Amino acid sequence: MKITKRLKSPTPLFFKSLQKISLVLAGISGVILTTPVALPACLISIAGYVATAGAVAAVVGQAAVKEEEMKRD
Repeated sequence: MKITKRLKSPTPLFFKSLQKISLVLAGISGVILTTPVALPACLISIAGYVATAGAVAAVVGQAAVKEEEMKRD
């Protein structure tokens, strides 16, 4: 299955909720990273890791395909 078709195929319910949660986490950590207030370095470091993990989880969730779609190819 080509990656373009995989990304356009329907996503299972679990991965849809995973996408939403990971995008919320990435958004929150993005806000923390861009605040004009001085925050502890530990918090900034954790926010960077959470933003990266959230973005990766969102992409993985989008690439997941229902089993019926896989059987058709």
